[in-house]
Amino acid sequence: MDLGFRGDVVDFYHRFRRGYPPEVIDSLTDAFRLTTDDIVVDLGCGTGQLTLPIAQRVRSVVAIDTEPDMLVRARLAAREQEVTNVSWMLGADTDMPTLGAVIGHRNLSAVTIGQALHWMNPEKLFRAMVPFFRSGGGVSVVTNGTPLWLQDTAWSQALRGYLERWLGSELTRTCGTDDPSQLPYRDGLTTAGYDVAATTVDYTDELSAEQIVGGVYSALPVDRLPTPEQRQHFADRLRDVLQPHRPFTEEVRVRILVGRVR
Repeated sequence: MDLGFRGDVVDFYHRFRRGYPPEVIDSLTDAFRLTTDDIVVDLGCGTGQLTLPIAQRVRSVVAIDTEPDMLVRARLAAREQEVTNVSWMLGADTDMPTLGAVIGHRNLSAVTIGQALHWMNPEKLFRAMVPFFRSGGGVSVVTNGTPLWLQDTAWSQALRGYLERWLGSELTRTCGTDDPSQLPYRDGLTTAGYDVAATTVDYTDELSAEQIVGGVYSALPVDRLPTPEQRQHFADRLRDVLQPHRPFTEEVRVRILVGRVR
């Protein structure tokens, strides 16, 4: 599947996508009892927002993404942060059975999926991974806040209206962050035999107009990204639309859904 997250989108993604608060990494570490002996797979790793902090808690991480450009930028981020225990792999959820076989039966500690499961086949993926987890290991689905244009604030509503006019289509995709999306994820884990638990981490952030513009660019496939010639006009008009609704306060809820094997 070509998601279009390449080229210029990658730099916007790396600069403007939310990182994860330390409490999220603590929660994952506690949930799977992670130590420096453990191996973790970060599936749909993007440019390493979840990969790199987890790598500091475990022996090694295999980070997988479908987009080569994402992996190139992630490797650079790892070098910049002096993280050396990550292997970057071009692949998708459909490659997990083969990777699991390479890692070995009952040798894998966790698979983390950060705001990417909506691009995958969850039920098939959850079932396929069960044999590879050690006792107490499992899957974690982490969704890092509601998309900027779907929040219950005046500035978010103004943003949504502007984007829908620009793109010519209604924006409804929640990227797996809403209750109707979370419920089938939870049911899929339960059906596959995992013990399931959920927790949240809440925090408040205040965004600049530049962060909102960059966040929008990071979420658009490359074929819908404003061209370099259009971007100044796009950003100026968006700032005008947002200006009456300052400050741009964001209430972020990170959902952490964990499925463990016995």
